[in-house]
Amino acid sequence: MPLGLDPVGTRNAGRESPQVHRVTTDQAPPRQTSVPQASEDLSDFATVYRANVAGITAFFARRGLDPQTVADLTSETFVEAIGSRTSYDPRIGPPRPWLFAIARAVYARHCERSARGDRSLERLGGQLELDEDEIEELAARIDTQRDAAQILERLTLLRELERQAIELVDLDGLSPKEAAASLGVSAGALRVRLFRARTKLRKEGKLDESS
Repeated sequence: MPLGLDPVGTRNAGRESPQVHRVTTDQAPPRQTSVPQASEDLSDFATVYRANVAGITAFFARRGLDPQTVADLTSETFVEAIGSRTSYDPRIGPPRPWLFAIARAVYARHCERSARGDRSLERLGGQLELDEDEIEELAARIDTQRDAAQILERLTLLRELERQAIELVDLDGLSPKEAAASLGVSAGALRVRLFRARTKLRKEGKLDESS
């Protein structure tokens, strides 16, 4: 299993949690159809983990974090997914948008902890111990997200929902419908925000005309 991450979150499985690509990846993100319900064998969740861990890792890697923090937040995301898996409704779409919604919440809490100087994640034993190879692998992933990180910096002129729409669709490879599900808005509203965002970026010369 890559990065020393536990796909079923056995180190922190008891923690309950609230529910909530085009640029740097070589392959399109795999599409899934469901997440295991609480009564199903957690071994099924390992499949969801393997299909989405690269995308979730990239989400954190492009935010200028160090390898240890990227690994910790990626792990925390999947631990929370396990803890809140009963909140997932497979009828609304594949699990990928749901996982990105959890990742955004995890990152927001990380920023709050950092602002307070709070090391609660480490005190709870949530920090993964990475070996040298895992650190090098994560450092390489962070490096591959350099272009995506620069794109994020260009999005500062946009409103929050517009930035999130651009990132989910243009960087993470979600469809507009999936991005809408992740953000909790209608697909029509997401497409409008996406159009406005791209228009603003083109006017500012921050988006290629081919995009």
